[in-house]
Amino acid sequence: MLIAVAFVDMLGFAMILPLLPFYALDLNISPQLIGVIIAAFSLAQLMSAPLWGRVSDRYGRRPALLIGLTASAMSYVVFGFANTFLLLLASRFIQGAGGGTTGVLHAYVADTVPPEDRTRSLGWLSAATSAGVMIGPVIGSTAAYWGQWAPGLLAAGLCVVNIMFAWGWLQESSGANDESRTKKRQPVWHTAWTVVRHPARAISRLVWIYALGMLAFSAFTSVITLYLGFEFAITERNIGYVFLYLGSLSVVMRSLLLGPIVNYFGETWTMRLGAISLSVGFLSFSFATKLEILLALMPLMSVGTALTFPATTALTSRWTDKSELGTTMGTAQAFAGISRTLSPLIATMLFQQLGHTAPFFAGAVCSGGVVLLSLQVKDAAPEKEGHEEEKTPSPLREEPAEGS
Repeated sequence: MLIAVAFVDMLGFAMILPLLPFYALDLNISPQLIGVIIAAFSLAQLMSAPLWGRVSDRYGRRPALLIGLTASAMSYVVFGFANTFLLLLASRFIQGAGGGTTGVLHAYVADTVPPEDRTRSLGWLSAATSAGVMIGPVIGSTAAYWGQWAPGLLAAGLCVVNIMFAWGWLQESSGANDESRTKKRQPVWHTAWTVVRHPARAISRLVWIYALGMLAFSAFTSVITLYLGFEFAITERNIGYVFLYLGSLSVVMRSLLLGPIVNYFGETWTMRLGAISLSVGFLSFSFATKLEILLALMPLMSVGTALTFPATTALTSRWTDKSELGTTMGTAQAFAGISRTLSPLIATMLFQQLGHTAPFFAGAVCSGGVVLLSLQVKDAAPEKEGHEEEKTPSPLREEPAEGS
């Protein structure tokens, strides 16, 4: 049921995202200001993610998810009738505030799936969202023939249906319990501050890997529509088919190939291989001169994200105290939110000021940093079901000793 909810949620999101730059250009908004609109989503998500994690720890994953879906429906209605820069900005900000529940989805999986199966399960969840990314843009591009209002209202309608199904069928996990409600807690941002102060700790390093990888990948998603439009004359009426191709690759990777790869290489090496694939993909994109070559290289990006992010999230869940799982996942999403906020601003500035391939070079540098960080990651310690064995009060546990 969670996979179904995630799929429909991403379906609506993906209907809107590829169309946004084209509608903004029609309003004579520059690429750099388009970056501001894209970043508004991540800024709102950054502000809300740790709070959503704390709410889900105290009151349950289900209420937090339902509120987030409601915010998404509201944002799509605003987008459908947006005819100014400020309205487009507002639609993205409202949606981002609800999008802070991404960490809640990850915590939902960690609540209900044994540690040894989490990477595979997160891959299935990612496959569902990739399926939404695959189908949504085609629906959005088709609806665009009727006018800007059509994709927005259609996405809002899908979101309302999603809320109804989640309300009726999605059961609460074990995320909220008496201990989660009564345990004395640090402030919401304490975990985030610990990540900054102690970057060498196990979870801290994984959070930084996730954030830096997201910085790189967000550069790609921020400018790919602009790049295809300026370089290859792609429009809002056919951009959906490019995303259909990308989504198809992601679904195959995450649903069919991720599990066997994790079984063979383990989570740590899966993460490393994904980072290497991202690095090679960005470098290759920088030199692609024909659309056919670009399409042939896109699988590198799908492989990279399909391996890197689920493996990193699964490793993070292994290191986290169970009662703090929602908070830690929310913190990871907060750092990813910083990346998604900064990346569109930087990528669109590079796109406008230094050339259309400059963001891809920047992405190659960031993903190269992910490779270096991933080489310092050791295998996660076995998950502790109780808290009596926990020696470190912070969820950011120390690195295990050699051989442990």
